[in-house]
Amino acid sequence: MSRSYNNNIPTIYTSILYIFGLLLFLEWLYPVEKVTDTTNLSVFIIYTLFCFIITILQVKWWISALLKGFGLLFIINGLFSEFSLISRLWFEQLFTMIGVNFQALFSQEWNDLTGMFRSILFLIIIWLMSYLIHYWFIQMKRIFIFVLLTIVYLAVLDTFTIYDASIPIVRTFALAFLGLGMANFFKEIQMERISFSWTNKNTVWMIPLILIVLFSTVIGYAAPKFEPQWPDPVPFIKNAAGGSGGGNGAIQKVGYGEDDSRLGGSFVQDYSPVFQAVAKKDHYWRIESKDLYTGKGWLHSNEPDYVEQNNGNILLEDYGADVETERLEAILDFEENTNIPKLVYPYGTNKVEADGNAMFLLNHLSGEISTKSANKDVALTDYTILYDYPSFPLDKMREDIDFGGDKKDQYTQLPSTLPDRVGQLAEEITSSFTTQYDKVKAIENYFGRNGFVYQTTDVPVPSDDQDYVDQFLFDSKVGYCDNFSTSMVVLLRTLDIPARWVKGFTSGEQIEDYVNGDSSYNVYEVTNSNAHSWVEVYFPEVGWVPFEPTQGFTNLTDFYSDTNTENADDALEAPTPELEESEEPDPKDLEKDEAVEAINQDNASGGSDGFTLNWWQIVIGGVILIIIAIVIYRKRFHLRSYLLERKWLKNQDPEAYQDAYHFVLKLLKHQGFSRNPDQTLREYAKRIDSWYSTDSMRRLTNEYEKIIYKNELDSYTVTEMKDLWKNFIKQILG
Repeated sequence: MSRSYNNNIPTIYTSILYIFGLLLFLEWLYPVEKVTDTTNLSVFIIYTLFCFIITILQVKWWISALLKGFGLLFIINGLFSEFSLISRLWFEQLFTMIGVNFQALFSQEWNDLTGMFRSILFLIIIWLMSYLIHYWFIQMKRIFIFVLLTIVYLAVLDTFTIYDASIPIVRTFALAFLGLGMANFFKEIQMERISFSWTNKNTVWMIPLILIVLFSTVIGYAAPKFEPQWPDPVPFIKNAAGGSGGGNGAIQKVGYGEDDSRLGGSFVQDYSPVFQAVAKKDHYWRIESKDLYTGKGWLHSNEPDYVEQNNGNILLEDYGADVETERLEAILDFEENTNIPKLVYPYGTNKVEADGNAMFLLNHLSGEISTKSANKDVALTDYTILYDYPSFPLDKMREDIDFGGDKKDQYTQLPSTLPDRVGQLAEEITSSFTTQYDKVKAIENYFGRNGFVYQTTDVPVPSDDQDYVDQFLFDSKVGYCDNFSTSMVVLLRTLDIPARWVKGFTSGEQIEDYVNGDSSYNVYEVTNSNAHSWVEVYFPEVGWVPFEPTQGFTNLTDFYSDTNTENADDALEAPTPELEESEEPDPKDLEKDEAVEAINQDNASGGSDGFTLNWWQIVIGGVILIIIAIVIYRKRFHLRSYLLERKWLKNQDPEAYQDAYHFVLKLLKHQGFSRNPDQTLREYAKRIDSWYSTDSMRRLTNEYEKIIYKNELDSYTVTEMKDLWKNFIKQILG
């Protein structure tokens, strides 16, 4: 049927309509370079043009498949392989890659999919779209849905990403109206069987359409626009969706970042490796601390004052003489794509050995160690660290001391806008304790005993008049490490206990338990998901001591006590206020908290046993589902005819025949042959048979009328009518 439709229309005009479809599809590709990490977009555009040209030439399907398949292999070979396209080594590399990626798919290891495999999937999608757009635009002349999806796609990208779609939307509207005008014109020509021969000599019919579209586009673009009459819904949508850690509302990816001025919002997990560490202990990997809380996030109170460290000797003076240390060594090996121009180091670092002419600049205020080469920031790929790993004396920390000593002024400052109830809560938590250490432990343990939940999604962003800590403590009670650590620092500061906010990485996952036969060394893999923040509290004569308030995470610091034989973990369990009788926890709540803590413990260790999706996995899955849905939708009439045929074979009765006949009427209506209200079935059948040059519709109608008026169906005609109906359906579907 589709072929006879297009026979009345010159190929040049159907080709123009198909080109409109190509230009609209390109509007989907242009933003890819802006909103993703794709760098060779021109290659994909060239392949798109290649596929569309082959499709528009209407070569045989097997020739088309060979050409497009060869083009796909040619591009993949040029992008990812150093071997020749006809080389045996290239095909071995290709098949090995495909096997590894399919294994990763079946085992749900999405992050292990290679760039080559993702590019192949993208090219296959382009290949399929060249067919689908030809079907929508040329055969069916139904292009409105694709136009609508294109406009929605551009509008969403313009609103929520850096892509500026102002001009693309104008282009899309112009192309859409020209395409819709031509498509509807062609449909009318086909339905009325109007001769199209005059258009071969005269293209004047297109001039009004083009002029109207161009005139409307220019007027719409140049005309003055009213200001928005409704409030902008985007901030509300972003806030409701969880926002981001940057406070700008965009979902961020977990990992180390420098801007902490606006905390809050959700993020997506990223298990991409950052570095591997060879060390004897699992401990925090520190990068820097910040001391100025603004009510929204963290800043430095003073401009950085960097001091060059000579010969790699790092002069960090964070501990007193009472702190015991152990001389250790660690080797860090970073991934090539990691860009952290700062030293990632354990507590007690005193010397760094690195290749090249690396310079180390220490900011004593934050503990940040900048790495430079030739006066430029540089991210080191590997280095060795010598450090005196500390173990903190619990007996000394439990002494009744003046809170904070000389650090009090700088590390107890708080914004004047902090709600009073934050300080009142701190007083309530620590009311039964006298020493600084006991107060610190009471606040550290407060979150785990009062219903606070660790989660990375659906985490709210504070509004302009809302304090970040106040929102977490009293409203949401859900969040991740930034929420917990910031809240602990602020609560301590309301008690005049010096505390600061620290960021870096947790120890990561141990992937090997010996190195070169030495079982005392382990290999740890640290990923973006191990990015973390914690708390440091100042104790006079001891120094800055790490604490861990985040639910599901364990303090990686060593402690010791000379007065009892309890292990470090037991010693850390300071007494906390007892719950009043009315506050006894519900056993169901305890079970829920234990389940949540088990999940959080897995997150803390960097494990990824659960099922996690990245944005590109969602996109690929969504595209595959859309393609499947499109194929099913396109074949729905074939499927329906098959089901009716099965029903007819099973029940050879008048009802089955009526269903089959009604399906023919519905199918003809879909193909553009609607029955007029004042038209009899015989008149309608005559019109259809005239178009298809057959008598099938008349014969099917005669049998239908016998059933309607006489309620009879000759058994000997069932098989004949079934074959006639089946062949006529095939003729209609083309």
